[in-house]
Amino acid sequence: MRAAYDGIFTDLREHIEKGTYQFEDFLPSETELVAHYGCAHNTVRRALAMLTQMGYVLPVHGKGVRVIYQPLDRTLFEMGGIETFAETARRNHLNVQTRVLCMEDILVSPSFSIVSGFAEGTRLVHLDRVRVVNGHALIHDRNFFRADAVEGLTMEQAARSVYAYVENTLGLRVATAKRQITVERPTEADQCCLDIEGIDFLAVVTSQTFDGNGLLFEYTQSRHHPDYFSFYDTAPRRRLP
Repeated sequence: MRAAYDGIFTDLREHIEKGTYQFEDFLPSETELVAHYGCAHNTVRRALAMLTQMGYVLPVHGKGVRVIYQPLDRTLFEMGGIETFAETARRNHLNVQTRVLCMEDILVSPSFSIVSGFAEGTRLVHLDRVRVVNGHALIHDRNFFRADAVEGLTMEQAARSVYAYVENTLGLRVATAKRQITVERPTEADQCCLDIEGIDFLAVVTSQTFDGNGLLFEYTQSRHHPDYFSFYDTAPRRRLP
């Protein structure tokens, strides 16, 4: 079941993105939000903590919670937070399609164990997918999911959203991801499946994603056309003692 704070977070985020609450405005007070949403103070605090973590707002001691969100000046696939391809498409009002090139069961080899972090011999579901945006093939995804975490996954579901399937059907909680971003030459596979004529490098995001129990359930390499990629992060200042 969807937590109450998640619904409040989503509603406030949408109001911020639409400009109801503009850059450097203060949100309504916590008491006003509690009255508006008919919930407990702790529920509002959790929603505000999520907005803070994602860089939408910043609590100011003694004053309130100030909006620090500003929209980017062009449509991009952002790295920052965990957002599915389908969610990115909805956010940016894009016409998208996912082509599933390959779906197969594999066992983790000793060499792939070192690369991925999965234990040797673990059974995985390997997906090879191309993300098409407004008619252009822009992203080549190579996904490796722990098989028991995507039990019953079909190619049709993989073409829609694996995360929607595991979260809404299997009840898996996607918790956190660790990522590395590099710039690499396109491979032959990239050149065959992506629209990258005249492009001699790709933005490559390699990630390990963990479930709510702290277990690795996905290793993915996502290879992006550089004109449609952006790294975005919210970085708090941490002073050393």
